Amino acid sequence: MEKHREIGLKLTPQRVAILDCLDGNKEHPSAEDIYKAVSKRFPTMSFATVYNTLETLKKRSEVLELTIDPDKKRFDPNTEPHHHLICVKCKKISDIHISYDLAVPDYDKKGFEIIGNHVEFYGICPKCKKSDG
Repeated sequence: MEKHREIGLKLTPQRVAILDCLDGNKEHPSAEDIYKAVSKRFPTMSFATVYNTLETLKKRSEVLELTIDPDKKRFDPNTEPHHHLICVKCKKISDIHISYDLAVPDYDKKGFEIIGNHVEFYGICPKCKKSDG
């Protein structure tokens, strides 16, 4: 509980459960995934509580919202710069912690000042590849 105090949210038991669910989570869960996990402990908690908490955390830069999956928003508690590897079949997302120095030609910058990048790699994970074969 102490590690969550610096976020500046009123720490209700439900919010603490949401934060605990996110803490160290490398699965890039959706709001629905978090709701399913947390509602086991808090069956009367609404989906809106999870969604609103995630939106607040996003505004405070405590989670990243991933738009990789067009069917649902996914959230990443790792806010350090990194890239993603996505399975095109099961939508599993894995982190890649390698920095890529990508030069953008002046013509293609269209006047933008580049301040960072996020690379997405797509493929088929070992589990899906095995089930296909």
